[in-house]
Amino acid sequence: MRVSKWGNSLAVRLPKALVEELGLKPGDAVEVVSATPERVSIAKDERRALAVERMRARAWSVPEDYVFDREDANTR
Repeated sequence: MRVSKWGNSLAVRLPKALVEELGLKPGDAVEVVSATPERVSIAKDERRALAVERMRARAWSVPEDYVFDREDANTR
């Protein structure tokens, strides 16, 4: 892999085999798991997907006649 200039930052292109192994697609986040001067380990960052999954699992039912009132919700 080669480090390239991208605006004011540096970027690394990931090899196709690694992209396929991690199941990455454009827009996915990765996190640095560990780093030494000789080696960098990355993993696909699943925190956002897990948070959405947890929210869906808590799908509370809302009464049909419920209306959200922003002014009432923000009253202190």
